[in-house]
Amino acid sequence: MLILNFIGENQQLIKELSVPPPGYEDLSFPTKYSQNFYNQCIANFWKQYKSYWKNPPHNAMRFLMTMINGLVFGTVFWQKGTKIGSQQDLFNLLGATYAAVFFLGAANCITVQPVVSIERTVFYREKAAGMYSPLSYAFAQYNIVQGIEYTAIIYAMIGYEWKAAKFFYFLFFIVSSFNYFTLFGMMLVSLTPSSMLANILISFVLPLWNLFAGFLVVRPLIPIWWRWYYWANPVSWTIYGVVASQFGDNKSPLKVPGGSDTFVKQFLEDNLGIKHDFLGYVVLAHFAFIIAFFFVFGYSIKVLNFQKR
Repeated sequence: MLILNFIGENQQLIKELSVPPPGYEDLSFPTKYSQNFYNQCIANFWKQYKSYWKNPPHNAMRFLMTMINGLVFGTVFWQKGTKIGSQQDLFNLLGATYAAVFFLGAANCITVQPVVSIERTVFYREKAAGMYSPLSYAFAQYNIVQGIEYTAIIYAMIGYEWKAAKFFYFLFFIVSSFNYFTLFGMMLVSLTPSSMLANILISFVLPLWNLFAGFLVVRPLIPIWWRWYYWANPVSWTIYGVVASQFGDNKSPLKVPGGSDTFVKQFLEDNLGIKHDFLGYVVLAHFAFIIAFFFVFGYSIKVLNFQKR
């Protein structure tokens, strides 16, 4: 009987405490997260920095492969940029640009997927605890150091012209390509339940990016009904940007076998459709691709939850 009375008193007390006194409001906070977006990004950069140092199979190999790729491409195309006297010289440099942009970027896209798949489980817990927003998590990626390392190696070894504007254009396009490749790999992981499925999707997308990059088939020779994909391909914009920034204003004479001699700038405009005056739009396109992949990844990892309990 005493126990029943005790239970009844507790239930009555619970009922009374469940109703707030007059004048009181429900507990609320002015912001969803305890820190602003800037501090969230700083915290995520710090976390990724610590995480990368504890993941040498991914991070150390990434920088090692960057150096190896840079040295290989640099020695294969050694000082090709110092002389452009014929059409073949120009196409050699186009091949160097294509190889420099695509292969290491594709490696970034593939190798980041298993890492993001593992970190996604940790993110689910930290998101539930309200530690930071998905966008700050997506923003905290380390690619600039890799881009600087790669640019310093191949720019000097291939022999591009040493002008500040040309160098920083090259650095911008390389870093941007690393960013959109990495973000695209992350985006596919966020849209799929496993890194294996994301890897299958990337094995379908990368060959298309390779085919429509503007090297295997230059843009004027792509059938008109497929030319839209050239403009939808971020790799083609990067190759366009590098070639236009390095050679688009070059007025050196160029020998064309079986044709009349011309100038480098004129040959690029007439045969490849590459114009130096279009560089501003190329820069904007890179920002557009990076922002698009960034927001799709951030929104997907916020809304989609593939966690199995």
